[in-house]
Amino acid sequence: MDFVSGPRKTRAFTAILLGLAVFLSLAGSVAAQKKKKDKKAPATDASPTDFMNDQQQIDYTISEVLGAWQVGDVERMHKDYVEDVSIVNGNWAPPIFGWANYAAQYKKERDQMQQVRMDRENTYIRVHGDTAWACYQWDFSAIVNGAPRAARGQTTLILVKVENKWKIAHDHTSVVRTSQPQAPENNTPAPRQPANPNG
Repeated sequence: MDFVSGPRKTRAFTAILLGLAVFLSLAGSVAAQKKKKDKKAPATDASPTDFMNDQQQIDYTISEVLGAWQVGDVERMHKDYVEDVSIVNGNWAPPIFGWANYAAQYKKERDQMQQVRMDRENTYIRVHGDTAWACYQWDFSAIVNGAPRAARGQTTLILVKVENKWKIAHDHTSVVRTSQPQAPENNTPAPRQPANPNG
């Protein structure tokens, strides 16, 4: 075997060391840039509400719930309600207590609806410490069991702050009955009955 010796050996060794130093230098620079970039990347569990004030967070929560309600996304709705929520709906029915009971009732009703639309307006939000309340009016339209339906109403929510997130603890919805036009009454007087001759 022919081994390199003398100055050629020293130059080859120096070239290898220099190449290794350049490689380590570049690798360190890339790692430092990656680490710097990772620090700037937002946390994956960041929420859109992280930089909002309380009223904005509550307004966002209401929008999120109504959006999920319209499309039938029960899990998305669930994250905005406390487990022991109480719900009073617009029907003449007892209040519903607990998320599981509400979810079951909601699914049963939602399965009968298509083309659901719920518009919100005139929202008022009041925050007092870790408790808040909000009220708003709504317009609802959908195809229910194959027939078009529409309703208007009002909702009042009581929210509590749980681990820095506003959640609905009580939901009271009222349907406003709008008067339906009725057929005009017949104003023709009834024929007079003849007087009772026996009487």
